[in-house]
Amino acid sequence: MSTPAEPTYESTHSALWHGFADMGAVTTKGPFVVSRGEGAYIWDREGNKYLDATAGLWFTNVGHGRREIADAVAAQLGSLAHYSNFGDFVPETTLALAERLGEIAPVAGSKVFFTSGGSDSIDTAAKLARRYWHETGKPGKKLIVGRQKAYHGMHVAGTALAGIPVNRENYGELMPDARTVAWDDAKALLALIEEVGADQIAAFFCEPIIGAGGVYLPPQGYLQEVRQICRDHDVLFVADEVVTGFGRIGGSWFASTRFDLQPDLMTTAKGLTSGYVPMGAVFVAPHIAEPFFSGGVWWRHGYTYGGHAGAAAAAMATLDIMERENLLQESARLETSLHTHLAPLADHPRVQEVRSGLGAVAAVQLADPAEALPFVGTLREHGVSGRAAGQGAMQISPSFVMTDAEVEELAGRILSALG
Repeated sequence: MSTPAEPTYESTHSALWHGFADMGAVTTKGPFVVSRGEGAYIWDREGNKYLDATAGLWFTNVGHGRREIADAVAAQLGSLAHYSNFGDFVPETTLALAERLGEIAPVAGSKVFFTSGGSDSIDTAAKLARRYWHETGKPGKKLIVGRQKAYHGMHVAGTALAGIPVNRENYGELMPDARTVAWDDAKALLALIEEVGADQIAAFFCEPIIGAGGVYLPPQGYLQEVRQICRDHDVLFVADEVVTGFGRIGGSWFASTRFDLQPDLMTTAKGLTSGYVPMGAVFVAPHIAEPFFSGGVWWRHGYTYGGHAGAAAAAMATLDIMERENLLQESARLETSLHTHLAPLADHPRVQEVRSGLGAVAAVQLADPAEALPFVGTLREHGVSGRAAGQGAMQISPSFVMTDAEVEELAGRILSALG
């Protein structure tokens, strides 16, 4: 098992302000500069090779270095880089993508509203949920509800919804009409509805698998129970599939399809383009779209780069690869492989538990959460690019092209890093 050499850098000082970072620490040590990727691997600029345990940031589903996607984007940019989607304008490729996504939507007849990424998708869904109730004669339904441990991006609505308290600290009250409930108890949602009244609640936002909050799989029957509670009390069910969408759940395009959730709204991004260029999309069930499509209603909302033509080309190429290479089935294979090879790590004294067995996603929970960030560096010394999530968890969310042998190698390298 080879060990990468310690990277050296010309300077630790840069104009770049990293997201989610202690910039003092970054400046002291220097950035980890990634220079290229291929399949399930990345290389730093010193030439060291690493297994990419996280597919970038949950997104490189089809693997790194796909020239087919780059060529599709280049061809589109050479023809028409982008044009506004406002009013009745739309680039041809964007329109074609919307139709293609409609065909795989978990709710037949869904409309597709394009955004520039996941955080945009969440804010779009939050605004649309409130506006829908206004248009249907229930303007009092404004409260939006999330769950503890949940992450819904970092725009105002997503930050207010977040169930990760540190992400909300020191900003003041961003959005007063937002509440959180327990992540694993459907009765907690029901209790809130009974407390404040269904006539006050617009929507419940639910990640099928909690991602950045620590990679927590839903308790048995939880998703179906909260979905039914929302139906019974006239609360919109918003499936946040920014992480799980486009195959990560294993065997299906969406978790909403696998669990037959029939969401009123579904937010997506990441896997839509496999991260090759930024793009997001909100899927809107027909009954939610109807008031806006019946004529006379302007929804004054949109993004300059929502549905970007170059991004649409990347998405079309990504979907081509997914279908041609049966990557939904490969994700299902990884569901088994990750569980098989990572589960034994739970026996290590430094590991509290391993969460796996649903989709191409897992977490190795360290017994001491304080060790998580330093352990990311230790993993690099053992040839793994990883990431800490939640309170002490190592996020595992590889590209769907990672082989079973590479999963076994990944588990072995993690074990070596644990010591």
